Amino acid sequence: MNAVPSPSFDQTENPWKLALEGSGAGIWDWDLLTGAQTHSPRWEELIGYGAGELNKGYEEFLSRVHPDDVARFHVAMAAYLEGRSPSYAIELRLRCQDDSWKWILANGMIVSRDPQGRPTRMIGTHTDISERKQAEQVLIELNASLQEKTSLLQTTLTHISQGILVFDAERRIIGFNPRVCELLDLPPELLASRPKLSAVSQIQNERGDFGPGAQLVGSNARAFIVTNGIGEPPLDYLRETPSGRTLEVKTQLLADGGMVRTFADITDYVKAKAALQEHEERWKLALESTGDGVWDWFIPTGEEFFSRSLLQMYGLEESDISNNARELDERTHPQDLAELNRNRQAHFDGLTPTYVNEHRVRCKDGSWKWIMTRGMVISRDAQGKPLRMIGTHTDISKRKASEATIWRQAHYDLLTGLPNRRLMRDRLAQELKKCRRDGWQLALLFIDLDHFKEVNDTLGHDWGDVLLTEAAQRIEHHVREVDTVARMGGDEFMVILTELQQVADLEAVLQKLLQVLGTVFTLGLEQVFISASIGVTIYPADAEEIEDLLKNADQALYVAKNAGRNRFSFFTPALQEAAQWRAQLTQDLRVALAEHQFRVVYQPIVALATGVIYKAEVLVRWQHPRLGLVSPAEFIPVAESSGQIVGMGEWVFQQAAHQVRAWRSLLHPDFQISVNKSPVQFENPNPEHTPWISQLKSLGLDGSSIAVEITEGLLLSTSDQVFGQLLSLGCDGIQVSLDDFGTGYSSLSYLQKFDIDYIKIDQSFVRQLRSGSTDLVLCRAIIAMAHALGMKVIAEGVETELQRDLLVALGCDYAQGYLFSRPVSAAEFEAFAAARSERQHSGTENNGCF
Repeated sequence: MNAVPSPSFDQTENPWKLALEGSGAGIWDWDLLTGAQTHSPRWEELIGYGAGELNKGYEEFLSRVHPDDVARFHVAMAAYLEGRSPSYAIELRLRCQDDSWKWILANGMIVSRDPQGRPTRMIGTHTDISERKQAEQVLIELNASLQEKTSLLQTTLTHISQGILVFDAERRIIGFNPRVCELLDLPPELLASRPKLSAVSQIQNERGDFGPGAQLVGSNARAFIVTNGIGEPPLDYLRETPSGRTLEVKTQLLADGGMVRTFADITDYVKAKAALQEHEERWKLALESTGDGVWDWFIPTGEEFFSRSLLQMYGLEESDISNNARELDERTHPQDLAELNRNRQAHFDGLTPTYVNEHRVRCKDGSWKWIMTRGMVISRDAQGKPLRMIGTHTDISKRKASEATIWRQAHYDLLTGLPNRRLMRDRLAQELKKCRRDGWQLALLFIDLDHFKEVNDTLGHDWGDVLLTEAAQRIEHHVREVDTVARMGGDEFMVILTELQQVADLEAVLQKLLQVLGTVFTLGLEQVFISASIGVTIYPADAEEIEDLLKNADQALYVAKNAGRNRFSFFTPALQEAAQWRAQLTQDLRVALAEHQFRVVYQPIVALATGVIYKAEVLVRWQHPRLGLVSPAEFIPVAESSGQIVGMGEWVFQQAAHQVRAWRSLLHPDFQISVNKSPVQFENPNPEHTPWISQLKSLGLDGSSIAVEITEGLLLSTSDQVFGQLLSLGCDGIQVSLDDFGTGYSSLSYLQKFDIDYIKIDQSFVRQLRSGSTDLVLCRAIIAMAHALGMKVIAEGVETELQRDLLVALGCDYAQGYLFSRPVSAAEFEAFAAARSERQHSGTENNGCF
């Protein structure tokens, strides 16, 4: 039986076709005999053309198929046309007008055949799937959904071909079509002999068409089948064929006692009742099969009809909602309603080809669901006013949730929940716009938690995270809601204080922040104290651009930390100059070692009891080719922050090693040189450097020839690497001297944990040393403690004979300072040592200055 031909695509009275066009699909119609093709306007728009611009031939279409997809296209089309595939559906790429490639989902079906059953006409759709192809993140989820929708759509669009049997009042076959012979696997000659229904049923039962006990037949028809068609026939039932196909069997009783029975293979086809109704139902089912909800709105009356799938999307029953357009508008989220109305009106006014909007709809349970609605006006009156509109609702809640999660992860710190660096820059840009518009000032604060690394190292990262979270809460609690607090990473925070009327108001805020961050943090059973350093810059007084403000705040923070921490510092032009100076030093340091710009000097360490000198501290000096002699106080911090201290420190050690070998022969067999070793060298050692003990042994020296001077801050490190290096020094016989004792984190537990040989009293205690002074009491306590622990004491910065005499009286072991000698070259040191030795031998030595 030939299929009922579909109407041409230039007919616009079919609402379901227009609704599918409105959803984005392009439609094609292919005459298989002539090769001519017609396309809907949307089809040509998909590849960048206007309506009617393209040639209508099959060759034109084929020339636009990507070379890699041509073979698959031919195979798929041939399989379908030859009956080896029940449907035609393929994903391929089409070349657009601008020579780009667009991914298309092609679906099609045969809608007419010639009397020999050969296909003569196909109709199908092209749907743009480029975005799906590009959406890697949701590909798996979309693919499963797409496959289901594609399968349903193919079934819906497949042409119905029914088998027909016509019976007279005696249930004798008086008419049939070829399709029924194919579906029931019966020879035409048998049916042409006009057998009765009972005879045909008996043949089918005997060869097992219905299965044992007619199990392949629906339960409502089994009794009728088993009795070979005797009795009242069921009007509608399903059955399976031995080959696995499913047939829908319907019976229509005629007034003269006869009946008509139809057989529809619903595995591949969808039935139809009439030509126009069949065509419209196809488009309606195509929309429903996508899983979307369908709505049909008669605009003048306000009457709107909703499909079952649309109601189910919101958990509604038909009784829960009336057929009125106001129903869904009233369920739309108030924040989304204005945009919805604008998009809808733009389509009513002809400004957009289709209506598209994303908004939230309240479900029956009170929850909100994100949906995308798409629609199209399908009819207008003589004045162009819209009369009827059809569209869909698509659930996009998962996509919106994913987008929200991705956005939050990209803009907020996962630990503290504060805005991150990216969002902070956005907020800063917005606040600067407001300040420029309204004439406000703005303050940008950089906050760095002092000693956070020590907390992290001693208590662990988990407790460190707890401290960071609480610190973030304290900062947020002590600024206004209009201000922004962000975490920049690590223990660094940034605060944007906006709408400032006068800078003087800032100091109270800054003092409060220092106070709350200096208050005890309770971490489990531990009570921890930290502090904060804050750098401040002001808009527009200091700068007007984001990058300049960030740079200024960072420079101010640097000053606050170097000034002793637990304080705030405002940006000044002098800070900018200092930063530029540091940057220039950093650059120059990169070539200083290679160009031999460094030199070393040595300061004697005198044994106070005897006046003998057999120790010295090596110090590095930088003779800059343009700047002259650069102070170590300026370039050592720069070298440490840039990591160049590692190579520099290694070079200083090598100079000291060669020098101590010479002086052990020339000055004293037990001569020892102290070498300062930066914490950076401990924490980031260069694996290519030969261990110090190996270098000493290669020079014929033992470990006692060198003492390593470290700072108290290094003892706080919980790094296994640092602990291992300190332990290795002791094992190698290299002594360790604790420099600047009393100015850092002095703790008996650290002195007991590590094998310390010398304690150096910081010159700040020696400078004010006199009888009855507090510093004298402190020095006495330090010396007594060190001796009790088996350590020796070196006093730094000794400049007067009174200081020397008091230290001798306290039992201090060694001293160094300008009273004896300032740091000098190796040659000058040797001359000083020789002169001192001569005076000692002559009895004129008075431990005076060099």
